[in-house]
Amino acid sequence: MTDAPSKNSRPSPARTFDDLPLDAALRRGVQEMGYREPTPIQQGTIPHAVEGRDLIGTAQTGTGKTAAFLLPILERLLDRPRGAIYALVLTPTRELALQAEGFLRQLGRHTRLRGAAVYGGVGMADQEKALRGGAEIIVATPGRLLDHLQRGYVHFDRLEILVLDEADRMLDMGFLPDVRRILGRLPRRRQTMLFSATMPADVVRLAQEFLHDPHIIRADAPTVAAVGVTHRAIEVAPDQKTSALVAALRDPSRASVLVFTRTKHRADRLARQLSQAGVPASVIHGNRSQAQRIRALEGFRQGRARVLVATDIAARGIDVEGVTDVVNYDVPHEPEIYVHRVGRTARAQRRGDALTLASREELPDLARIERLLGFPIPRETSTGAPLPRSRPEPSPRRTQPRFERRTGPRAESRDPSRYQRW
Repeated sequence: MTDAPSKNSRPSPARTFDDLPLDAALRRGVQEMGYREPTPIQQGTIPHAVEGRDLIGTAQTGTGKTAAFLLPILERLLDRPRGAIYALVLTPTRELALQAEGFLRQLGRHTRLRGAAVYGGVGMADQEKALRGGAEIIVATPGRLLDHLQRGYVHFDRLEILVLDEADRMLDMGFLPDVRRILGRLPRRRQTMLFSATMPADVVRLAQEFLHDPHIIRADAPTVAAVGVTHRAIEVAPDQKTSALVAALRDPSRASVLVFTRTKHRADRLARQLSQAGVPASVIHGNRSQAQRIRALEGFRQGRARVLVATDIAARGIDVEGVTDVVNYDVPHEPEIYVHRVGRTARAQRRGDALTLASREELPDLARIERLLGFPIPRETSTGAPLPRSRPEPSPRRTQPRFERRTGPRAESRDPSRYQRW
């Protein structure tokens, strides 16, 4: 790994991409994508990543972290000859792999560098060609990459850069053994960048094991729900949630509804129940094939499916315009997840509704969400009678390490909604 400069170094905040250490060809690609001002995670990451040092970045999807690691990769590899894999990005889902590969293609359009996405659910022939020397930058899901590695034609002897994207989700999905096996096949001397929305103990241990003196950047997720969202909660018995949702969907103004469930099994069951009740619904989660995911998203975007049922993991990185309502079929355990979910509606100065179906057992989680938001969410019972208020519980003690904020003096005042999801 590359020796790092002092951890106390602080770059001046970059007001435009011209202020960042990027080649003119890359700045041209950024400009053609319509972006002018770097986000806080890009300001904090790019200067140190270009220097080749290891990094830990805590950032949610939608804060610009994909470009935060792709631009330094492209910058560092501009002069490398073709025909070898120099950079590997590991990401937990097919959607994120495709999204990152798409951004890579656009950002690097004025360079000679090639990228490829390697993921399951599709044929292996084109991916094998890319891994045999047809691409210098590989974006891959762990399981499919291991399938290729076992066939003996993938060589990482010239690899210089590794990115672990969405590390917390990767571990949540059970990929830790696969990740360890892949890392065991990579050169020990390399630059490693790890990005994660949260830093649970498993991610911290992974970082301690595989990163060398990392520079730490934190770009906080928004803790205030998007302006224009109307919040409402209904207390309902667990076995009555579906009927309560169907009743809410009788309102024809709820034209494009994104429903979040906690598990894949519940998502499948709910989509079937809605379809049986006459509500066109599609579903997306980690067990769906790539073709199924594409059909579900396109059906929802084009209005053939009025409802898209999704898990948080599958929905991360997916951006659908025109969502009128977000429904929390299950109350998330983490308040920040609520903010991220409801941010899928009320885009571009539109208005939107956030409805939460809460069982008695989920009221403590709802109270913590209210504490984060700073205001009470109006509640009613499934019969319409107002609910008694419950006092919000204090936030649980944080067990994750404290990270130094290095996003520039203006980062605190920035509105994350100003930045498009790239």
